[in-house]
Amino acid sequence: MALLQVEKLTKVFGGLRAVSNVEMKIEPGELVGLIGPNGAGKTTIFNLLTGVIPPSEGQIVFNQKSIVGLKPYNVTDIGIARTFQNIRLFKTLSVLDNVRIAYHHRVKYNLFESMLFRFGRFRTEEAKLTEEALNFLDIFGLKNLSGESAQNLPYGMQRRLEIARAMATGPSLLLLDEPAAGMNPQETKELMELIDFIRKKFKLTILLIEHDMSLVMGICERIYVLDYGQLIAEGTPAEIKANPRVIEAYLGEEAS
Repeated sequence: MALLQVEKLTKVFGGLRAVSNVEMKIEPGELVGLIGPNGAGKTTIFNLLTGVIPPSEGQIVFNQKSIVGLKPYNVTDIGIARTFQNIRLFKTLSVLDNVRIAYHHRVKYNLFESMLFRFGRFRTEEAKLTEEALNFLDIFGLKNLSGESAQNLPYGMQRRLEIARAMATGPSLLLLDEPAAGMNPQETKELMELIDFIRKKFKLTILLIEHDMSLVMGICERIYVLDYGQLIAEGTPAEIKANPRVIEAYLGEEAS
């Protein structure tokens, strides 16, 4: 049974058909890539999947239930998390607080308790959140930086923190939007190792957008190829490399 199924997904902005009749299916535990030229509609698909924008037509089914019409926070609550092409951390907050924020959708105290009393259940919950966040940062190799301002981290560590924050929401499906953008080869290698690690540790399903073909071909089991808002191919890395239409539209010499 597919974890995520997309049927005839379409998004029209004015007269522009940004995404047209896209069909995708992702099984539990898969690591799937979504590639295509700039402007092909990849990030638009992520925005549709996470409730940032509504589809013009089509269906999105997650865990056998339609999620069309859900707000982004509802999508997070049911188990879908994402990162962004341009890192979106709370840059002036500490590394710890960036992860603590991701836990807050699970707190049990109410607004009244948090604003007025700040004891009892509030203190217990906050202490528990801090402990969980520190343990989580330890998994991602960031615990020793917990008090550091997020904006002071090296670029690769900022990306790692963004993934950690997304994972702290407890997703079963993680959407990574160009996680290797701006990284040097060593940082990309470490990122590939991190993705493989969290996938196995958290029994995670991952869909990623990426332009770095060495990363895509190195870790993805299946790949969807998008061009001008339409899917033009789907298959294993070997099949995608050999697909003439994909080579013409996107890969070119990078596939060699």
